[in-house]
Amino acid sequence: MVERHVMSIDQGTNSTRCILFDHRGRLVSVAQREHQQHFPRPGWVEHDAVEIWQNLRRVVPESLAAAGVDPGQVSAIGLANQRETTVLWDRRTGAPLGRAIVWQDTRTAPLVEELARRPGEDFFLDRCGLPPSTYFSALRVRWLFDHVKGLEQRARDGEVLFGTMETWLVWNLTGGADGGLHITDVTNAGRTMLMNIRTLTWDEDLLAFFGVPRIMLPEIRSSAELYGDARALLPGVGITAALGDQQAALFGQTCFSPGEAKCTYGTGSFLLLNTGTEPVRSRHGLLTTVAYQIGDQKPVYALEGSIAVTGALVQWFRDRLGLISSAPEIETLARTVEDNGGCYIVPAFSGLFAPRWRSDARGVIVGLTSYITKGHLARAVLEATGWQTREVVDAMNADSSVPLRELKVDGGMTADNLLMQFVADVLDVPVVRPMVAETVSLGAAYAAGLVAGYWSDLEVLRRNWHRAGQWLPDMDPAHRAAEYENWQRAVERSLGWVRQPRPADPPPDA
Repeated sequence: MVERHVMSIDQGTNSTRCILFDHRGRLVSVAQREHQQHFPRPGWVEHDAVEIWQNLRRVVPESLAAAGVDPGQVSAIGLANQRETTVLWDRRTGAPLGRAIVWQDTRTAPLVEELARRPGEDFFLDRCGLPPSTYFSALRVRWLFDHVKGLEQRARDGEVLFGTMETWLVWNLTGGADGGLHITDVTNAGRTMLMNIRTLTWDEDLLAFFGVPRIMLPEIRSSAELYGDARALLPGVGITAALGDQQAALFGQTCFSPGEAKCTYGTGSFLLLNTGTEPVRSRHGLLTTVAYQIGDQKPVYALEGSIAVTGALVQWFRDRLGLISSAPEIETLARTVEDNGGCYIVPAFSGLFAPRWRSDARGVIVGLTSYITKGHLARAVLEATGWQTREVVDAMNADSSVPLRELKVDGGMTADNLLMQFVADVLDVPVVRPMVAETVSLGAAYAAGLVAGYWSDLEVLRRNWHRAGQWLPDMDPAHRAAEYENWQRAVERSLGWVRQPRPADPPPDA
């Protein structure tokens, strides 16, 4: 009997991966290609959507070849994607109308300030569960309309399509300009500030407020159903799931019951808590989001704490400062010292996300003395991730009736044992890592495989989950409290940072 597999396409912030999984949820093969990060101005972050599509065209056959299988052995395709990143393209030609604006981009900060004053945060929280922030897609669409001549009218005339990355890839996989499907799922639509969090449909009040025409928006579908068959790369194979990457990770960690939580440590870090089939409005700076919806079942909701910069800080330490040559070296460097030497780094490169939501915050390094070495800086880089996680968990415990008792973790940074021990210490709960660390990809595969009948139910998926590592808290409570207070003082510096305007140049004859 020919063995079959489920394919997961994970379109992330830094790369696009194609992974094949077997029936036990084990990784069979993986192919990956990075794409270029464009920083045309301070605070601007862009991707080339065509480059990402071309990378997918390469990694799919590479993954199949590595596993020694042909397309006929693929039961279904599931997609996970970087959320909120905004792509606009020409309906007729399929050509993107400029680069995609990435979720980290802060060019819409002035618009966020305006929204906070008018109509106010509650207008948005009541409808979409999200506060005004540079994080979300609708503001990027509005910014493009305001800055690209003629674009808004073209959109109203039906010439322009909008989507996040899964929409863009599904459209291309299913035919592109020649009849491609223009769809999104509830987890991605819920991150636009345009979908009603309860009805799971485009909200007329929000569309009117942002001036976004419905004709340019994709059809909202559940996270797991048969959308259609691929026509490119894997002709005839059903595309049966699409989830935002963090919801996919929650699914891959089998957090199917209320009270179960996971944190994915990647470019940014994202902690999601399953809250069941009713949305819970946060009072402490978290996001109310759709966790997943399987077919026509009731949607499952989550509280989310989004941290903009964690792994990206390690990349900055490597690429911008040149203090390490590869990301894993940061743990080795950090272990050359016993502590941070009184140095704290607040990586507010894109402002601060949960629970503060301050787009005006800026990154700071606090506590520099002549004693500080690059080892202390490396330790401060790692500890910044731990303290940001602590702030999110504090908010989550305040919103939830059940305090966090265990945190499941995944993502590339979980290979750093020093970091994971620090997270356990500052949270004072066990931290556990599964055998399959690539839970974003696994979650998309699980959802796709359920629809295709590759797996029968959620309990089968639970039995696939196995623990690979565990870290238990081992920090003196008084020391933890003192260090947390120091961290919060550093954050206050970040929030109080104000850039002074550059003095005008004197006249030539001054």
